[in-house]
Amino acid sequence: MSFTPYTSAPPAGRREWTALAVLLLPCLLVSMDVSVLYFAVPFLTAELKPSSVQQLWILDVYGFVLAGLLITMGALGDRIGRRRLLLSGALLFGLASGAAAYAQSAGMLIAARALLGIGGATLMPSTLALIRNLFHDAKQRGKAVAIWSTAVTGGIAIGPVLSGVLLEHFWWGSVFLLNAPAMVLLLVCGPLLLPESKNPAAGRFDLPGSLLSLLALLPVVYGVKEIARDGLAAAPVLALVAGLAAAAAFVHRQRTARHPMLDLELFRHRGYRVSVLLNLLAMFAIVGCAVFFTQYLQTVRGMSPMEAALWNLLPTLAVGGMAPAAAALAQRTDRAHVIALGCLIAAGGFVWLSWLEPGSALWFVLTASAVYASGLVVVMSLGNELAIGLAPPERAGSASAVLESGTELGGALGMAVLGSIGSAVYRGDLGGALPAGLPAAAADAARETLAGAAAVAGALPGRAGETLLTAARAAFTHGLQAAVLVAAGVMVCAAVLALTLLRGLRGTGVEGESDGGAVDGVPQGGAVVAGVEGGVPGV
Repeated sequence: MSFTPYTSAPPAGRREWTALAVLLLPCLLVSMDVSVLYFAVPFLTAELKPSSVQQLWILDVYGFVLAGLLITMGALGDRIGRRRLLLSGALLFGLASGAAAYAQSAGMLIAARALLGIGGATLMPSTLALIRNLFHDAKQRGKAVAIWSTAVTGGIAIGPVLSGVLLEHFWWGSVFLLNAPAMVLLLVCGPLLLPESKNPAAGRFDLPGSLLSLLALLPVVYGVKEIARDGLAAAPVLALVAGLAAAAAFVHRQRTARHPMLDLELFRHRGYRVSVLLNLLAMFAIVGCAVFFTQYLQTVRGMSPMEAALWNLLPTLAVGGMAPAAAALAQRTDRAHVIALGCLIAAGGFVWLSWLEPGSALWFVLTASAVYASGLVVVMSLGNELAIGLAPPERAGSASAVLESGTELGGALGMAVLGSIGSAVYRGDLGGALPAGLPAAAADAARETLAGAAAVAGALPGRAGETLLTAARAAFTHGLQAAVLVAAGVMVCAAVLALTLLRGLRGTGVEGESDGGAVDGVPQGGAVVAGVEGGVPGV
């Protein structure tokens, strides 16, 4: 099979790379805001005195709103301009950060966090879409997306560390004020460095489609998170069913609307839809296991939150160069092999962690974490770059938003599925180790979480408390072992998917500028696509 030759795209210069540095600010801060609040909860609880329900909403409303609006904001950026949307979102994000920092009540903080979610939903797809329009050369775009992916994953790890440092010296609201200077810098530099880009043929904004996307994603993410936290119950199950029904209605709307907000033609690209799926699976593994890893350091090993956050940062720093290295390697060999290798490295790291014991050496834990993190960074960075490279520039906003939505959903699923597996193993192991005569309420608290067991053990006299705590730590570690083995199996399946469905997509799959008319690597209507050999069946 032969293809029409392509003309090499012009390389990016100093201006574009400087613009990339500016774009890293919002994606770093948006990802940090997912985790920066964890250590601040005890402090703001003491001052604002939220109810238990309000406390949950303070933690969750940011992620709910962010996930629900990603597709809407991606489509909006394609219509009004990604730079305009980015700068508007930066202004909202900065103002909402100030409102959150100085909130005088739990209700005010919840509202401010919701506004932060709206701002975050404008920033994430806009940054990736602008990268698509800044870097037309495939090799440079691969490096740029790799750097972007490293910033996103690094922000999640850095958030707790900065939170711990600030909380040692300032009040709880200081964790939000980190955003303000960065947003000011973005508002000043953005108009000077970032070119405006949009889809001139996008048509009118699809308001019904936007509402359906919100009604699809919000209940699904809510239901998954609630099941992860409290187990199966009527409300989250109904939310899942309602969300899936809305998702079906959304797909029908996009197929029939005159001006759909999401071009379903993107999913005819084998590389694009497989990349979305691989991103989801990678985030499933990393978020689902990160929950156990943090608890292991604090509750099993007895570290303070700040100490645990600092040690947790080491694996992230150790793998900082993996994304650029993977991008460079993918230019020299079939990216399916590189992505599959990343999946298998991650699986190996998870299998390594399955040998973890309560008294294992710290280097053992950190090295295993660095191994699985290295593999997942490779998968996510190359998946992002491939998907964005396949999307035509005028649809980059929608393509980025779908990627980010899959990432959010993968994290929620990982927390639910792997969390439920670990909890089931923990409860099963601990059930037979509870002291005789323990009150029912104390027994329930001990079976619920490791932290609950530690609290109960602290109230027991003599060796009874020590025995219970030792058994609880062993049960938790066993649950962690089960969860990481499931994560390893998921990554092995992801490796098979990559080898089977991405084989033949060399480099970025698309060299130069393409009109996106290729289906499964085959040009349609004169599209110019290079670097694809043979036809591989689609999903």
